[in-house]
Amino acid sequence: MITVGALMGMAAHLEGKGASVLDMTGMSQKNGSVTSHVKVARSPGHLRAQRIATGEADLILGCDMLTAGAQDAISKMRPGRTMAIINLHEQPPGTFAQNADWQYPAAEVRALISESAGPHGADFIDATRLATALMGDSIAANLFMLGYAWQKGRIPLSEAALLRAIELNGVAVASNKKSFLWGRRAAVDFKRVEKVATPAQAIVVQMPQSLEAVIKKRVEFLTAYQDAAYAARYEALVSRVRAAETAQGLGNKLSTAVARYYFKLMAYKDEYEVARLYTDGRFVEQLKAQFEGDFSLKFNLAPPLFAKKDGKGHLVKAEFGSWMWSAFKLLAKFKALRGGTFDIFGYTEERKIERALIIEYREMVEGLLAGLNADNLANAVELASLPEQVRGFGHVKKLQWRSSARKRRVCWAPASTNAPRRKVGVRSAGPDPSLTLT
Repeated sequence: MITVGALMGMAAHLEGKGASVLDMTGMSQKNGSVTSHVKVARSPGHLRAQRIATGEADLILGCDMLTAGAQDAISKMRPGRTMAIINLHEQPPGTFAQNADWQYPAAEVRALISESAGPHGADFIDATRLATALMGDSIAANLFMLGYAWQKGRIPLSEAALLRAIELNGVAVASNKKSFLWGRRAAVDFKRVEKVATPAQAIVVQMPQSLEAVIKKRVEFLTAYQDAAYAARYEALVSRVRAAETAQGLGNKLSTAVARYYFKLMAYKDEYEVARLYTDGRFVEQLKAQFEGDFSLKFNLAPPLFAKKDGKGHLVKAEFGSWMWSAFKLLAKFKALRGGTFDIFGYTEERKIERALIIEYREMVEGLLAGLNADNLANAVELASLPEQVRGFGHVKKLQWRSSARKRRVCWAPASTNAPRRKVGVRSAGPDPSLTLT
């Protein structure tokens, strides 16, 4: 964003015009916002304050939709004057790191920008997707948008001056010029550019899945994950819940929750599973679809048996070469050892807890069924859905487990009024996962 502002400032200088560029970087290095107030005038003498006043923006070039929808940018818009050109790409901000349930407010932000810019005052384009497809790098999106805005007549600078500014910048000159050109083309014939960027592909329509389809898919997955007997234990519990709900005419909310979250606990991603997922052929297909020619893989791993630890006791990842690919193939063949005497990974604290959680969840659900009725159904569904809050790996998962355990203790008694009281919680926490591919 700073580069785009600098390019416009240099182009204005080359044309003998006045220009001021005020960059507001804030917490940009931590996924925060970056804004640039750019003013272009006939001569330097026509410039006053560097900041754009309220309602005085002629153009909002929103390379990030959240930033364009924030108060600072919205306050500069005025219907009838401002043209807002907004990138629809949903780039999550730093908030997502603190709140795993945060949802990108795309519809709300888009509505706010449209209202602030007025009728026909906003163009929304997925510049990141198009620029990445056309140029092979998402960083081309900002120059793509600059070209789009210029072709729309919203930047009072000549094409020659802007291209010369790109040359003087001396970084990725050819690529930046081409990105600028593609943006211009998109402004003239967007559908044609989109067709070039995204060749015709089969359209896959995702229909809502029935409970039967959800169960079937997870049974198949758990069979591949471990074996048919393991999948049968999953299916048996879900069937008991469905029978209890059906008998009382309570619908299938609890059954759906158990089908999803009992599966989540049973399909914990241990060393065998990571190895299986990367060597069952699908990952290789994805790589070949994304990259051409020869390529090599490197793995960042923290094997619990010999990985180093930092000052907080967390395992530290180290880089391993592509030879680990062969190790993964071998390891995937030993998934039958999972949970048994010869499972060397099963003796780690984290793996013990993951297996204990499966048992505790099953006992909790069986306890809920003993006293299930219309009055406590909502609370039962909430309890059965608590595994959704347990995310991540290692020490991150540890914190999630503790939080989930506290909530279980609070919800358990009212949800099981007619059932034996029991305490369902996490006894301890474990180290980082041993396998992570980047």
